[in-house]
Amino acid sequence: MIPTPPAIDVRGLGKSFGHSVVLDGLDLTVPRGEIFALLGANGAGKTTTISILTTLQRPDRGSAAVAGFDVAAAPDAVRQRIALTGQSAAVDDTLTGTENLVMLGRLSGLSPRRARARAAELLERFALRDAATRRVGTYSGGMRRRLDLALSFVVVPEVLFLDEPTTGVDPRSRRDLWEVIRSLSDAGTTVFLTTQYLEEADQLADRVAVLDGGRIVATGTPAELKSLVGSDTVVLTGADGAVVREIATDGSVAGLRAAIAELGADEVPDAEVTLRRPTLDDVFLSLTGSPDAAAPAPALDTAKELA
Repeated sequence: MIPTPPAIDVRGLGKSFGHSVVLDGLDLTVPRGEIFALLGANGAGKTTTISILTTLQRPDRGSAAVAGFDVAAAPDAVRQRIALTGQSAAVDDTLTGTENLVMLGRLSGLSPRRARARAAELLERFALRDAATRRVGTYSGGMRRRLDLALSFVVVPEVLFLDEPTTGVDPRSRRDLWEVIRSLSDAGTTVFLTTQYLEEADQLADRVAVLDGGRIVATGTPAELKSLVGSDTVVLTGADGAVVREIATDGSVAGLRAAIAELGADEVPDAEVTLRRPTLDDVFLSLTGSPDAAAPAPALDTAKELA
């Protein structure tokens, strides 16, 4: 039996704009059905990566395949199997929610009746049924983003690309969108997203890759990456908010009890004991060379082995 190719397979991808190298030998593989998050600072090449994978730009070197088709050699086949939601909502403000969806359905080859039925299904699924007949110009940011996602599913894609999908929406709408994205993945769609919200990657992604200098410097599950930058730490804080003492722990109940006993909280008036856990913020800052958080070399080597 011929094995099913991964949803995304990238090898040695390179892209430059003039003398500026944006991608420099990018390698990554995304299995089918996974939610995969690509993290990187502004200008790191996240949007360029998505533009190449969605056939909007051609790579200068290397190869990339999506849903089993080479993005340069078979762009039409790739486009038939993907959907893209960019950083700005691609909706027509002068049309209603229903009209936006029906129009795209007709452009995608659906019959008038099927386009209307599909629009109704998507409006229900993305919690927009009550706003179906309102002009999109009256929608909130979160509603516009949900409609943008709904447009991506007029024809269900094998791979959904989300370029910073929750930028500019309020925290409640962001969490609503997370639930929608999880439901899409549960239904079998592979999701490839870029984000500047590290909590978003932590909450959503099965695996996370950190992009720096045009290359992937670490790949793993959120838990694997966080384990690279330290362990849980029990912190003793004085009444003035200053850290008095902190002790690393393995996170077990026994380890926490031992650390708390060792802190000597009884010796500090009005002391407060808290547990600090590594976050993806710590991972990002250490792996991308922040001056405030230098990453030891072994951590980088270990991270690459997780890929």
